[in-house]
Amino acid sequence: MSIANIRYMVGDLLKPGESLYQRVLVSGFWVFALRLIQALFNFIRLVVLARLLSPYDFGLMGIALLTMLVLDTFSQTGFQKALIQKNEDISGYLDSAWTVSILRGFSLFMLLFLGAPYVGMFFNTPEAVLVVRVIGTSLLFKSLTNIGIVYFQKELEFDKRFVYEFLGTLIDFTVSILSALVLRNVWALVFGLLAGEVTRCFTSYIIHPYRPRLSFELNKVAELWRFGRWITGSGILVFLITQGDDIFVGKFLGATALGFYQMAYRISNMPATEITHVLSQITFPAYAKLQSNLSNLKKAYLEVLQTTSVFSFPIAGLIFAMSPDFVVVFLGEKWVSIVHPMQVLVLWGLIRSVGATTGPLFQATGFPQVGVKLQFAILVLLALLIYPLTRWLGILGTSLAVLLSALVINPVAIYKSAKIIHAGIWEVLRLILFPLFATVFMCVSLFTLKSFALFSVGIVSFTVYLFAGIALYICVIVVIKSLFNYDLLNLLRQCLTELGK
Repeated sequence: MSIANIRYMVGDLLKPGESLYQRVLVSGFWVFALRLIQALFNFIRLVVLARLLSPYDFGLMGIALLTMLVLDTFSQTGFQKALIQKNEDISGYLDSAWTVSILRGFSLFMLLFLGAPYVGMFFNTPEAVLVVRVIGTSLLFKSLTNIGIVYFQKELEFDKRFVYEFLGTLIDFTVSILSALVLRNVWALVFGLLAGEVTRCFTSYIIHPYRPRLSFELNKVAELWRFGRWITGSGILVFLITQGDDIFVGKFLGATALGFYQMAYRISNMPATEITHVLSQITFPAYAKLQSNLSNLKKAYLEVLQTTSVFSFPIAGLIFAMSPDFVVVFLGEKWVSIVHPMQVLVLWGLIRSVGATTGPLFQATGFPQVGVKLQFAILVLLALLIYPLTRWLGILGTSLAVLLSALVINPVAIYKSAKIIHAGIWEVLRLILFPLFATVFMCVSLFTLKSFALFSVGIVSFTVYLFAGIALYICVIVVIKSLFNYDLLNLLRQCLTELGK
């Protein structure tokens, strides 16, 4: 959001003299810093583990995580989103929400433990049984996490959430790397994940003073569920859209193919996922505070869409153009078959990052059902396309099915968002089309430069092309700014000025 507009959007003051714009700006800094650090740690871990472990190890871990995510997603309550969306005091709801979380966590753990053999049979991978059972213990620690940390997001106190999340990331990174150096198998991934969850659970009680107790007030649970059910429905559909392809690949193509596919997905979608995650954490509570002021809500949403587009498009373009070099330089020759799936999935990640700006808007304005219906349409298209394309082209076909389903429906989500905020179509489209043009120009230029083969593939050539691409994109954006009054540079300048105060 621009400084001028956020300053105008003064909402619920959380501290004397502190306006909503200040809280949003500071929160944005902390969330961005956290996600940047997490992305860096995850990238280093991914590169190191890709060298030490096999695609089959990643496939085993993928099967275990998918199994856990299936149960976790289909039993989501949506209570945390409901607590954030509420404008009134939520302290009376916390104990009931925490109690439900514990009951749910222990139930899911038992289901995973008892159902693990059937998972091994389904994927025809008996080695996954023990991995599934051990991974399931992470759900116990998640369920016991202090419910008081919901205030970090509700009140935009992301400096505290930074500490909570960062410690878990640091421990996960350290344990997984050290374990991989010793064990050289899938258990390095398992031990890292468990160590991170245990750390977050204990940290939640250190960093927030609230002490939950077991309590179950049916009327309060029912009230939270009335809003949360739409979040649950949306979560299920998002899971099936984003993870259903993994289940399909693991079942029909095997654990090794799943390892290749998930590696392609993680790398291609890492930047888009991080940007989307940053914005959704900040915009949902901010939109919830602005939901009664349509004019300010419109300004906020359009600037979020602009920021997302300007950063997501060039990152996706760079991954698309540089993926062959990246795989050879950083992952090694054994991963070269993921290049084309990566290029397809990065286009999906780009569409997803832009489309994801709509979800927090639908939820914060009381229309979560709109997002659910659109996600269901994407799922139907994916289900129709995934089998024939995968059978024809393997994991490349799976990637195409994912891309095509999103390509059809996400523009509808943008249109619906424009209607909710009463924005004109050109007001919205110009924010997307200008970065798209600059990115296409950058990609064409990079492919042209690479065709001359001025450098052999290596870290030097990768770095040269990377910075050349960034420079080209910035130059085109500057030209667009002068021709079409595209004022992103002014927006960024204002943000930097405020941060420097």
